[in-house]
Amino acid sequence: MKIAVVGLGYWGPNLVRNFLSTDQVEGVVACDLAPRRLENIKKKFPMVETTTSFDDVLRDDNIAGVVIATPVSTHFPLGVKVLEAGKHLLIEKPMASNTAEAEELLDRAYAKMLTLMVDHTFVYTSAVQKMKELIAKGDIGDVLYFDSVRINLGLFQHDTNVIWDLAPHDLSIMDYLIEDKPIAVSCVGVNHFSEFEDVAYLTVHFAEKLIAQFHVNWLSPVKVRRILVGGTKLMVSYDDMEASEKIKVYDRGVDVRDEDSVYKKLVQYRTGNMYSPNIDSGEALSRMSAEFVDCINTGKPSISDGQTGLNVVKVLEAANISIKAGGRRVDLSHLSRPHGRALYSIPTFEN
Repeated sequence: MKIAVVGLGYWGPNLVRNFLSTDQVEGVVACDLAPRRLENIKKKFPMVETTTSFDDVLRDDNIAGVVIATPVSTHFPLGVKVLEAGKHLLIEKPMASNTAEAEELLDRAYAKMLTLMVDHTFVYTSAVQKMKELIAKGDIGDVLYFDSVRINLGLFQHDTNVIWDLAPHDLSIMDYLIEDKPIAVSCVGVNHFSEFEDVAYLTVHFAEKLIAQFHVNWLSPVKVRRILVGGTKLMVSYDDMEASEKIKVYDRGVDVRDEDSVYKKLVQYRTGNMYSPNIDSGEALSRMSAEFVDCINTGKPSISDGQTGLNVVKVLEAANISIKAGGRRVDLSHLSRPHGRALYSIPTFEN
């Protein structure tokens, strides 16, 4: 099959490179309105076909899947055209500008039995895969909290705030790692230099005693990419800035036991060993590209499917509502309409 990559800005060339090396992809078509970008991609990858016409991409029967790597405001209109043309869709994060758009894309993909994936690249990293394994095996115990810090100096976006720019990465990791789904969101933030917030603190609430916190910031003098997951048995730190020991597992926590009196509890702190599990250094984007092709061929579900994209967009939209209301808690159920989707199998793609 052929894969088309639409949008050759910052991320598009990385997608082109990875799909060129993906098994069962016989060719990549690069599409962008800017001839200069097409010239640059042709210099790097002479075997790539190029076009400025999105309509030509949709009409090409040899193109099975289309990757949308354009600004978020264009994701919905371009994504609808891809699905209506009967092509499988991989779309950049965040999936859409609001929940309604994300739901519409998901509905259309279901109706036409097409693969819909979102480029949540971090869930394909070996570090996040290891965290998923630890949680799934019960090594961590019950998850108590998910704490994320993603801060740096810039880059300021001209069309969105820091939440929509930085939070999707770690929201997708949370959605992947934690089986329970959030019920509400609250968010506070400040816009210092433009109409868009550049510092924000996002809290995601769950039905049980689980909470998630996200700190995003364009004004930090240091770059930090860190996630902490606390469990009843173990605690895990994921530092993406570390060159080697990205994951550290701590046998640390709190043990509580009742004393003789029903009114007293004894709190004891447990401080055990720390170890860093071995993880491979394979490129996450390569794994995601391969999974997109595999899903097209087999119809199997993806770990970053359209539902995960919708989950992330829903939290982002609720955060926007909350931040404009001074941090008011927003119930996520108010953003969704009921669905009656049934499980289905996507037909295998045939040349």
